[in-house]
Amino acid sequence: MKGIYDDTNVVNLPVITTLDIEPKRMLAAAMKSDLDSLVMIGFTQDGEFYFASNRGDAGTVMYLMETAKHRLLEICREMGVRE
Repeated sequence: MKGIYDDTNVVNLPVITTLDIEPKRMLAAAMKSDLDSLVMIGFTQDGEFYFASNRGDAGTVMYLMETAKHRLLEICREMGVRE
């Protein structure tokens, strides 16, 4: 018998949301993508900072993070969110 929370019939919509998403769901979606570069940043359940990248060059990693920051700011502006 399945528990109250059952996401086996949940459809992932390609929309922007302000709601939190479970990290495992995001990782599963990333695994289905054909990623060439990846940077992961977050906190463990114990509150420890976690950082990893498949790119060894710090300049490339910084470029990816700055590109992500730029795109996030663009999305916030489009949604009318103030920095």
